[in-house]
Amino acid sequence: MATSIEHASRERRDSAFWQSSLRRAGLRVTRQRVAVLELLDASPHSSAERIFAAATPQRAELGSLTLQAVYGILDDLGRTGLVRRFDAPRTAARFETRIGDNHHHAVCDECGRIEDIDCAVGEAPCLVPASPSGFAVHTAEVVYRGVCADCATP
Repeated sequence: MATSIEHASRERRDSAFWQSSLRRAGLRVTRQRVAVLELLDASPHSSAERIFAAATPQRAELGSLTLQAVYGILDDLGRTGLVRRFDAPRTAARFETRIGDNHHHAVCDECGRIEDIDCAVGEAPCLVPASPSGFAVHTAEVVYRGVCADCATP
């Protein structure tokens, strides 16, 4: 299955924004972390492998950026809430910088395209289980699966 990344139609954030965000999150500002955030901001729903490949032209400036380092950076960024991890069906984990809202995802079963879908309810959690068994539910992730317009066109 080929994978396509849907680019968000919002304004991209610059290096100074990400440096400030890292500081507020209590993380040290490094060229590698800023580069990962910038690449992910430019290409939402990317896997660690895609971010690593996109960083190839910058490797001389970034020093020893390995795939394992990208995974570690994404883990740190996710733990501090700077990125959101999304586990798309039948694919590697994806990451995005769109955080702090209650949105979901539509995934094309043919090409793997992923698009953001705003929540119809608006506030999290938009679904609450009938019997949460002592859990304080704060998030419900909804994945809409189907076929995108490009794949549906013969």
